[in-house]
Amino acid sequence: MKTKSALDSSVAREAPQREAQPLLNQRGKVIQPYGTLVHYPLSLSERARSTSVEALNQILSDTVFLRDMYKKHHWQVSGATFYQLHLLFDKFFEEQSTLVDLLAERVQTLGGIAIAMPNDVAEMTKIEKPPRGREEVPVQLSRLIEGLAVILKSAHEAVKAAQANGDDGTVNLLSSDVIPTDELEVWFLSEHLVDTPLVRVK
Repeated sequence: MKTKSALDSSVAREAPQREAQPLLNQRGKVIQPYGTLVHYPLSLSERARSTSVEALNQILSDTVFLRDMYKKHHWQVSGATFYQLHLLFDKFFEEQSTLVDLLAERVQTLGGIAIAMPNDVAEMTKIEKPPRGREEVPVQLSRLIEGLAVILKSAHEAVKAAQANGDDGTVNLLSSDVIPTDELEVWFLSEHLVDTPLVRVK
């Protein structure tokens, strides 16, 4: 039979191992349900914050979807303009990734819950879903332009609502980051669909 001191030594040797053991497979209650707001002293009404959060989450879901469509086309683009579009699509993927963070952080700043998971994005997005297979370059470009147009429409509507509600932070994000970025991408992509001769004028 072990003495008390021997038992204490045994416990002491085992304690660090127990403390270092990760507590795995944890689950718990949702601490903030989706669609609810926590209160921060932002000098904005609950109505103003709720309206902006709803609009921003729609723009966020569409932006995540568009971002991932850029990566899909980055991988699957083909033809004579492969190299240029391969690089351009990846550049725009990075730009949209930046917007995703800004949009999500604004939702959280307003006390909301930002859309995050792919299944939720797929359910919410207003952008037409492309097939799994590879499409021709003009179709890829058209899909991206149409997706940007969807986001721009929502962004302009959200700016008007945020202005009316005195939500200057949301107005600034959409007017200074989302709209200019997406408008520039529309221009760049659209120019690739102009039917111009390569070596001889018509």
